[in-house]
Amino acid sequence: MSDLFKKAISLGLGLTVVSKEKVEKIVDDLVKRGELAPDESKALVNRLIERGEEEQSQIKSIIYDQVKRVLSELDVPSENDVASLEQRITALEMKVAELEGTRSE
Repeated sequence: MSDLFKKAISLGLGLTVVSKEKVEKIVDDLVKRGELAPDESKALVNRLIERGEEEQSQIKSIIYDQVKRVLSELDVPSENDVASLEQRITALEMKVAELEGTRSE
């Protein structure tokens, strides 16, 4: 079984996009062909699903970091930058309204 597990792990990124049903089907096929004992199939499915979830999480993290880096390099303002500017605009609008109110008196 360890060779089968190593082969499955070597699928790498492919495992992250395989559904649980597909993994179960592949493992069932291995059992039918006699390459895997029936009592080992559930454990293998669980390990493969777990590995796929780990890889998916790692990929998301890598993508997030890359997007963040690119946005920073392009000087795209962050959510905090925009919120800060919105607060400043609101304060300035209030000040302008206050000054305009003073002029009309």
